[in-house]
Amino acid sequence: MTKRDKDLLLKNNLKKGTNLVAVRSHNERLVLQLVREQGALTKADATRATGLSANAISVLFRALEEDGLLLRDKPIRGKIGQPSTPLRINPEARHYATLKIGRRSLELAVVNFAGEIVSLAHQPQPFPTPDKTLAFVRNELSNVLRAARKSRKSISAMAIASPNELWSWTEEFGAPREEMEAWRTFDLVRALEDIVPWEVLVENDATAACRAELLFGTHADKQNWIYFYVGTFIGGGVVLNGNIYTGSRGNAGGFGPMRVPDQAGGNRLVDHASLVVLERMISAQGGQPFDIYDETQDWQPYETLVGPWISDAGRNLAHATVSALSVLDFESVVIDGALPAQVKDRLVAEVREQLEETDLQGVHMPEIEAGTLGHRARTLGAAATLISAEYVNELNSIGA
Repeated sequence: MTKRDKDLLLKNNLKKGTNLVAVRSHNERLVLQLVREQGALTKADATRATGLSANAISVLFRALEEDGLLLRDKPIRGKIGQPSTPLRINPEARHYATLKIGRRSLELAVVNFAGEIVSLAHQPQPFPTPDKTLAFVRNELSNVLRAARKSRKSISAMAIASPNELWSWTEEFGAPREEMEAWRTFDLVRALEDIVPWEVLVENDATAACRAELLFGTHADKQNWIYFYVGTFIGGGVVLNGNIYTGSRGNAGGFGPMRVPDQAGGNRLVDHASLVVLERMISAQGGQPFDIYDETQDWQPYETLVGPWISDAGRNLAHATVSALSVLDFESVVIDGALPAQVKDRLVAEVREQLEETDLQGVHMPEIEAGTLGHRARTLGAAATLISAEYVNELNSIGA
């Protein structure tokens, strides 16, 4: 990115600060957001982007540096005046424990302040239960901490990324209803109190993935966008004015039940743009349906099925996009998922092509982009939930 491009980006996404000392915490979050979005930021850049005085920015930078949240980069030497020194996020400032509960796998990780996975344990499964989840944490926690070279005291907090109402939709992914029903009355946070010493937050897994894409992804030039995450079931999130919008019950962006035109297979988005659909196709031909969740697999052995699945999923994601655009004028659609990179790119291209052939009268064609985090989005999303709670100004996160 050229300096001119960077200046335009900062100008277009001007985030207003205030020079009042009483709200320094707001301004510190503001500066941290800008540094995270830009990768590194000089005091001059921060002054232009926030509208704060040069002195206020100097005070903020100094405080954040003294707290260990920011690190100095190498000075940028120009032809005139003193060299400017960009500051960047300090990865070692905080470390978080994260637990992803997926319908086909569990993950326990240590994630640093820069959104990098330091260590990770992964366990495939046909379906999750409370007992299996607790056993996984008990068995892997010490290993994950040891691999990260972190003690329990050096972990700031823990977050869980999990689907809402795990006891629902069991027939759709072949899980025994009686075993999944145990989730209805199970208090996972309380159960974890006997295993971990940290405060534990819980976030919907697709919303968490959207948080990770917002915080650690490459969409700083966008303020309003929707996010589709293609997992066992389709899910997603909503970004408004640069912030996650969760809705009054925390379900905003739960795109699975969104209606699509009547067709074979069902009239909900979840009936077409979900990996469980591809699972069934593979199983019907005598293959191993869980192979698609193996990150070492490129899905090439199932290409005769993958192509039709992409076509069907892309067409219905396009329908869902038009429905979403009719409610809010989103500028972009970001598509990610537990997919091989080349499959994700094909799906993005399919959605774009379908939209180009769709009647868009009354709405505007959005940008269609690929997400950047893939399989790890939900695990990183748990850390993003913790970082956002403490270090991000989120005006739209409550469902007002």
